[in-house]
Amino acid sequence: MRRSFLIGVLASLLFTAGFVAYPSATVGAAKPKVAAPDKSKKTPGKAAPAAPAAPVVGIDTEAKHAFMIEVETGTVLLDKFGEQRMPPASMSKMMTAYVVFGMLKEGKIKLDDELPVSQEAWKLGGSKMFVKVGSRIKVDDLIRGMIIQSGNDSCLVLAEGLAGSEAAFVDLMNQKAKEIGLKDSHFDNVTGLPDPNHWVTAHDLATLAIRTIHDFPEYYHYYSERNFAFDNINQGNRNPLLYKNMGADGLKTGHTEEAGYSLTASVVRDNRRIVLVVGGLPTMKARAQESERLIEWGFREYNDYRLFGAGDKVDEAEVWLGADMKVPMTVTHDLIVTLPRKSRREMKVTVAYDKPVAAPIKKGDPIGQVIVSAPDVNPVEAPLVAAADVPRIGAVGRMATLAAYLIWGRHH
Repeated sequence: MRRSFLIGVLASLLFTAGFVAYPSATVGAAKPKVAAPDKSKKTPGKAAPAAPAAPVVGIDTEAKHAFMIEVETGTVLLDKFGEQRMPPASMSKMMTAYVVFGMLKEGKIKLDDELPVSQEAWKLGGSKMFVKVGSRIKVDDLIRGMIIQSGNDSCLVLAEGLAGSEAAFVDLMNQKAKEIGLKDSHFDNVTGLPDPNHWVTAHDLATLAIRTIHDFPEYYHYYSERNFAFDNINQGNRNPLLYKNMGADGLKTGHTEEAGYSLTASVVRDNRRIVLVVGGLPTMKARAQESERLIEWGFREYNDYRLFGAGDKVDEAEVWLGADMKVPMTVTHDLIVTLPRKSRREMKVTVAYDKPVAAPIKKGDPIGQVIVSAPDVNPVEAPLVAAADVPRIGAVGRMATLAAYLIWGRHH
């Protein structure tokens, strides 16, 4: 009798206050799941924002710096001094091009605008487009001269014509570099000519490549063009991968005595895109062979696996004081993970959430996480949200639920 009286008093007090607490004994429990079905044949869709897997140790390279990343999932496949500063040589022209592309997209300039050639641009050393002093050249031609022919002179014509001076344009480059997430890069010129205040990291160059591809699809085609003739002088693109049947569509080579032979490359195959940055190779031949070898390794040893599509039911969460006892959980974007092919069979998918989830619940409310684990990689995590509304039960139901829990220790 005394226990029943105490239960009644407690329930009455809680109801009067308009609040009924949910039990905490089960908070933080992780619910194991069986391995997800193999949906490796992806359908188009954006990958869920998940923590990228760690690179697997399995290949080395003679490059002094190397960084390779699976673009859709952000998984790092290879990282050799990827955060260490390196001279970018002509790969820094990617940053020059990024600023020019931004001006085009914003409508500040047009492709058929003509810019004047100064004497400083005409006499600039290194690789050339072979502009003529006093002439005027279309922006469209200057972009091709910069990217395909790697012309230092075309870079300076663009900088002076669009910003007034190279120094002013370089300020735009450094400002934009910070905006797009380059963490340790600094530009001191528009060409990549050696300078102690001019450096990048391989990781930053990969980030720049990915941002170029995503931000300027209408201009990215310049990086895949193999030849460009200006003033009857034809020059081929220096990217060796463009001449192989392997899906390469960009981006930029670089070479100085200090930097060695370098390349930032993008290759698309079977709905996958891999970006590779290598620096400090000893010869042009080594650059071509090593970049191809690393790319082939990345596609051969890794694969993308589509586990859940946006809106797919991943699991159900227990609900406390809700009109429904459970609520379905889903991902807001396609969940695609990149794993070593040999680790696929041992992949495990786990759902974790604080249970039970207190009602009311609105569709889209964050509830927990789905965790994908496999040998030799860090776990990949993606958020889970409620796939439906679950209203809170009425006062009588709340009191009955609380009484049942106090007496029998169960939620419903």
